[in-house]
Amino acid sequence: MSFSKYTQLSVPDVLTDFSTAIDTGLTHTVIKKRQLEYGLNTVSGKETTWLHILGRQFRSAFVYLLICASLLSFGLGEALDGFMILLFISINTGLGFYQEYGSEKTLKFLKNYMVLRATVIRNGKEDVIDAKELVPGDVVVLETGDIVSADLRIVQENNLYVDESTLTGESIQIKKIAEGLNVEETEPYRAKNIVFAGTHVAEGKAFGVVIATGKNTQLGEITRLTLETSAQSGFEKQINKFSKFILVMTLGTLVAVFLAHLFIDGNLSNLPTLALFAIALAVGVIPEALPLVTTFSLTHGAKILAKKKVVVKRLSAIEDLGGIDVLCSDKTGTLTQNVLEVASINASFSDEAVFYGLVASDYLGSDKTANNSFDLALLKKIAPPQKDSLTKLKKLFEIPFNPTRKRNSVLIAEGNTKTLVVRGAQESVLPFIKKSKIAEETDFDKKLITWILSEGHKGRRVLAIAKKTVQFEKYTIKDEESDLTLIGLISFEDPIKPTTKEAVKKAEALGVHMKIITGDSAEVSGAVAYSVGIINSPSKVLTGYQFDHMSAREQAKAVKEFDVFARLSPEQKYKIISQLQKDYSVGYLGEGINDAPALKISDVAIVVDDASDVAREAADIVLLEQDLKVIVGGIEEGRKTFANTTKYIKSTLASNFGNFYAVAFASLLIDYLPMLPIQILLVNLLSDFPMIAIATDNVDLEDVARPHSYDIREITLIALLLGMVSTLFDFIVFGLFYKQGAQVLQTNWFIASILTELILIFSIRTKRFFLHPSSMPSKIMVSLTFVAGIVTILLPMTSMGQNIFKFINPGLSNVFFLLGIVIMYIFCSEGVKLYYYKISRSLISTK
Repeated sequence: MSFSKYTQLSVPDVLTDFSTAIDTGLTHTVIKKRQLEYGLNTVSGKETTWLHILGRQFRSAFVYLLICASLLSFGLGEALDGFMILLFISINTGLGFYQEYGSEKTLKFLKNYMVLRATVIRNGKEDVIDAKELVPGDVVVLETGDIVSADLRIVQENNLYVDESTLTGESIQIKKIAEGLNVEETEPYRAKNIVFAGTHVAEGKAFGVVIATGKNTQLGEITRLTLETSAQSGFEKQINKFSKFILVMTLGTLVAVFLAHLFIDGNLSNLPTLALFAIALAVGVIPEALPLVTTFSLTHGAKILAKKKVVVKRLSAIEDLGGIDVLCSDKTGTLTQNVLEVASINASFSDEAVFYGLVASDYLGSDKTANNSFDLALLKKIAPPQKDSLTKLKKLFEIPFNPTRKRNSVLIAEGNTKTLVVRGAQESVLPFIKKSKIAEETDFDKKLITWILSEGHKGRRVLAIAKKTVQFEKYTIKDEESDLTLIGLISFEDPIKPTTKEAVKKAEALGVHMKIITGDSAEVSGAVAYSVGIINSPSKVLTGYQFDHMSAREQAKAVKEFDVFARLSPEQKYKIISQLQKDYSVGYLGEGINDAPALKISDVAIVVDDASDVAREAADIVLLEQDLKVIVGGIEEGRKTFANTTKYIKSTLASNFGNFYAVAFASLLIDYLPMLPIQILLVNLLSDFPMIAIATDNVDLEDVARPHSYDIREITLIALLLGMVSTLFDFIVFGLFYKQGAQVLQTNWFIASILTELILIFSIRTKRFFLHPSSMPSKIMVSLTFVAGIVTILLPMTSMGQNIFKFINPGLSNVFFLLGIVIMYIFCSEGVKLYYYKISRSLISTK
């Protein structure tokens, strides 16, 4: 359905075309008929199917190496080896498919929490529905902060400005009108009376008629191509860089070994067998299960967080969350209860102040509902007779609240008198009060300021209500800014949540520095921050005005020195987050329209579930419970996920490097392969088997006590050090068995390689002595390790192990002998590990 034909139509013609009206909207009968005709207001994007997920498992250099090895085996007439390699491919890809498919299902389930809603007029009543239920002809009510859910033709508006950057790329807000255009416009950016799906209302109110839904919208043509675009986190980028580093180093070593074999042996007839061995060796050292382990860890973390009422929209954000150094938060709804109560009234007549406070709200009669905390608090305070008298008022015009102006106004008719009522933050209203009321009455002026400061020190918000009698029926913002008469000041109290103080202490214990970045007054913000322990003095607050009048150098210093920033505009919040990111990883917890720019730039964007549509759209993580303790718990879970992923990397690299260099160089010393390709692949499979459960492992307190970054140098260093220990013990096994023949060496080396790798994970998982960790290993990891160990010992004793994998029965005496070597190995590895961390801690302490 093209929007262009509706640009030139008048408002009555548009309403007639859709058989609707602004006051009544559509009837249930018409709605049902149109839902059948047009379907749901959703974009049928190309979702990720199980076939796509399965295909992803084969997009890996590791898999390509295995396929080459399998084809080479078939070419050499080793059909059994070829089939076994294919079996290993099937097991690895099968596990990866199972986990990623489960992840997709989990994410789709979590998306059910992210339901966009729309306010509509249906059957003469205002109602809030799921946006997917919209049909052409629906009359939609738009307010500041709403994301437009369908293409709409504006039929009535008041100071409507729309941000169309999602559609046109233009960052400038566009003024929208209701009148028909002189010519039919086909370009979206010229359609001044159309608002498009996916754009958001920056300011004002409007009524619009739905002209297109779902795939027929302008944005539908773009968004239907994909279900979701996911950002690549810093952790993912480091993982990819790390994988490339390992691959290049491994292939370089293999080429050197391959050429050395040719130079020493000089027998080209063994070239295919040698190539197969080299490929298997490469697969053996590369941590090909890393994507699987990472995915499993992230998904496991997402499920745990979901149970804790934290919904992860971007899976990799879990690890980003664990790495934040600074958590910036708007205090509303997260530190406080977000339920305002009238605390005090400074007015000649308290009832009059409450009455006009509601006049300037959206509440004007029994058919309306209060839609914000201030109005709800005032409704609890107003007397029943005054509440009834609101129905006699007629609203002539209004200018809605704007975050920059910090006030709103409404023009009403009280009988034959027209009254302009202004309500807003005291500093945005008091400057426009007639001087005879303030400047010439010094005592009154002093008392007023003293009262405002007193209320602010108590953590209370103050609204000023003023009015003036006028003759006009429409007005501009400038008309608000002169000759007002002060009716009174009302303070509101937002109690602090009982859990906030504990959460702030826990955040500090986790090494996360808390900062409040808010649009509230300096007095309110300082009082709240002081009461919860973020600052040691309620006056240590920096305002947006003060921040803007600083030099760039002073601003960089201020964002570190101050922990509370008040009276900030969206642009100022954005600047502060940008400055902090130069030195820290920053998470931002917000909920309002003015939080959207800061959310977009932050490393981790966090919102509460009832945040504005714009804020939710920019978020990585959504809190289903408005409580700081929830996100602090999420930080801890993110660090656990990070810690468990790095455990796998360190353990598998240390073992694989040791085995890789030992087997590679041992092959130069004997006239047979120290381990067959199929045996190397089996080592890899059995040693990685329990690793998939590492995501469930418990984590030492010291691993979650401070933010961590993915340090390739540190991981590589510890892996190489422990890899040297592994290489040493591999050569011990080699020296003990190589003279007894190929099968004896291969069998015993196979058992020793797997058992040492299985036991190493219990050393790597803690920086303490592995028998006395601060947290015990998870039961599932212990169980899977035990199973893998038993299979490793028993397999060579079976006919399958001897016929398929070319093992021989090692005998119980050899098994116990190897167990002794494994015990010596783990204690030697422990010594190296403990010494490394001791040196590491001493170097850190001297810095």
